[in-house]
Amino acid sequence: MSLVLPTNPVPATKFNPKRVVIYGQAKIGKSSALAQLENNLIIDTEGGTEYMDAMAVQARTVEDLGNIAQAIREKNEECGHNFYKFITIDTATKLEDICLPWAAKLYKSKIDPKWTGTDVRDIGFGAGYRVLYDCINRILTMFENLCDTFIITCHTYEDVDGKSDAIQRTSLSLPKQTRKEVERFYDCIGYCYRKGKETHLSFVGGDNYMKGTRIEHLRDKDFIIGEWDEENNKLLTHWDQIFK
Repeated sequence: MSLVLPTNPVPATKFNPKRVVIYGQAKIGKSSALAQLENNLIIDTEGGTEYMDAMAVQARTVEDLGNIAQAIREKNEECGHNFYKFITIDTATKLEDICLPWAAKLYKSKIDPKWTGTDVRDIGFGAGYRVLYDCINRILTMFENLCDTFIITCHTYEDVDGKSDAIQRTSLSLPKQTRKEVERFYDCIGYCYRKGKETHLSFVGGDNYMKGTRIEHLRDKDFIIGEWDEENNKLLTHWDQIFK
């Protein structure tokens, strides 16, 4: 059967993002808000969810991450579909440190058996960073394929002008190549910030903050995803604005 090419615009078939980045300064409410996202498994690399009620598992090593992924894979096979609608790595920034021993082992075994170092970031000409990027990318891809929507959180990275010390751009705290790939291929990059007692998630472009989306109902909008209910002393979240 021959391929039938479209002759008119084809209606959109997807409305929710597959890959999402939420980044911002530390301690501004990213984890607290994500802990209230329904059917969201948080893979906690920094221990923040230990101080809140959350559907979370702790991960400090590549082995931890592999064991978690295998357990999810088995659960998906058991129920015949993705058991978790959302999986969040909180934070992906920490993956750089977590993957360093793995990257060192790979570099020594695959590239330079005579290398005696421990930190591939010290290898000249960026050769070690390429191995580290591959390790981080393999972790991200592994979890991305186990859920409907994959979310990563990141701290902020500020690109500062060497002459004026002015901040040229605020983006994701990830290794350079990983940051480029995430910025290019993820469906949404939202900047999370606090305004009084409100937690905001912004996809409004046009300034020095890396943010934006290809998702129509999110494009160029700023959402209140969390607000503190003083009367009942609890956080109220509004994820229904983001995920339909």
